[in-house]
Amino acid sequence: MRQRTVLALILCGLLGAAQLARAELVHVGSFTWTSGAEGFGGFSGLEVDETGTSFMAVSDKGYISTGTLRREAGRIAAVEQANLRPLKDDDGSALDRYEVDGEGLALRADGRLYVSFEAVHRVWTYRDPGSEAAWLPRHHSFNALQNNSSLEALAIGPDNALYTLPERSGKLERPFPVYRYKNGAWTIPFTIPRRGQFLPVGADFGPDGRLYLLERHFTGLLGFMSRVRSFAVQGKRILDERVLLSTPSGRHDNLEGIAVWRDAQGALRVTMISDDNYRFLQRTEFVEYRLE
Repeated sequence: MRQRTVLALILCGLLGAAQLARAELVHVGSFTWTSGAEGFGGFSGLEVDETGTSFMAVSDKGYISTGTLRREAGRIAAVEQANLRPLKDDDGSALDRYEVDGEGLALRADGRLYVSFEAVHRVWTYRDPGSEAAWLPRHHSFNALQNNSSLEALAIGPDNALYTLPERSGKLERPFPVYRYKNGAWTIPFTIPRRGQFLPVGADFGPDGRLYLLERHFTGLLGFMSRVRSFAVQGKRILDERVLLSTPSGRHDNLEGIAVWRDAQGALRVTMISDDNYRFLQRTEFVEYRLE
């Protein structure tokens, strides 16, 4: 009897492991986007609509781009109808030099968008890409964030709350605090554990309600490693951490923006965009994976 029980537990464990193994990201394709437009490059935040067609991206120099992704055989083949414009500040004028570093982007169902910034650590909201900005209140701990490693990731949850987290937590053994903006105030409902040397750079909630976190690790001359983890968020807790993707150095460029959507076949797609840091040795690329 005891042997049968042990065998049953082993089989259950193997089945669970097999199910987890199937929950991984499979590369669909990559597309290098080039443009001679002033301000092009440095994209750090990304949104893609529910059809995987329209996109919006925000950059380190305070520009926002909108456009259409044309696909062939399910892969991105071209960027069309692209528009690039500078974001505005809260009085409708151009951003000052120290204000421009846009990092995270989140788009609400009614078209209102939110952008998180480094240097002056804040989240601004816009009625549309061409409108003036409006301030969101700042959490008292924003001032203590590191200058070039603050509010990198931004996402809107199923609860319509806004979620953001910094690129660095301050110590290698310290988890990343997750800020939630709801009912006019920021709280820190939970933290995300650090795993190795990866740092968070982008986030999105998928159609399945899970939080998807894009992380990167710079390995010097070898380039960048990318990782995607997902979590179930329940109130003030995160559960069911899954590592869906972990790439070797140089597989992709500096992926920083992430968007999760469901394709016509019902599969979850993860679309990411790279920040080329405005350097000729790097590239702006859309990278797409499918969850299997």
